[in-house]
This record gives sequence, structure tokens and C-alpha cells, in this order.
Amino acid sequence: MSTKTQHDVAWEVAIPKRFHVFLLNDHYTSMEFVIDVLMGIFHKNYAQAEAIMLAVHEQGKGLCGTYSYEIAETKVVQVRTKAKESGFPLKAILEEA
Repeated sequence: MSTKTQHDVAWEVAIPKRFHVFLLNDHYTSMEFVIDVLMGIFHKNYAQAEAIMLAVHEQGKGLCGTYSYEIAETKVVQVRTKAKESGFPLKAILEEA
């Protein structure tokens, strides 16, 4: 004789927080370098990179993308590393979306 048991289980799934990554303006980093960073690290095409670079230049910061925390943090470190290696003070920050 077999018995069947039914279990009702309620699962709560938390949606991971998302984080914006911004580049910050400075008076030393070249516009060409910012475009290179946006295309290389953030995988933007030239038109997208140029638009973000202009936002950085004119508004003080530009949104590069929105990611999970781990990916956003990695992108910030990649920007810092590439800028340091190239002799530029370019900074990236992350903010909760």
C-alpha cells in the first residue's frame, strides 16, 4: 500500500539589489581615455560611450550601467586599475539603484 503526502511550502525569493556605476569628472583625464574605458570595460559602442563621456564632462558624472553588486564592484576596480596604469585620476563609484 502506498501513501501520498502533499507538502505546501512557501518560498520567499529576494530579488538582488542593483547598483548604478558612475564615472566622475575630473580636470585631467582625457575624453579619449574615458571613451576607451566605456567601450572596453562597459562594452558600450562608440556613440553610447561618447554620450556618457559628455554627461561626465558636462554634468559631473555619467551612468555607465546598472549591475548586481559583485559586477558593479568589479567594474569600479577595473576602472581604477586601468586609470592608474594609464596615469589618469579617473574615478568610478557605485550607488544603489
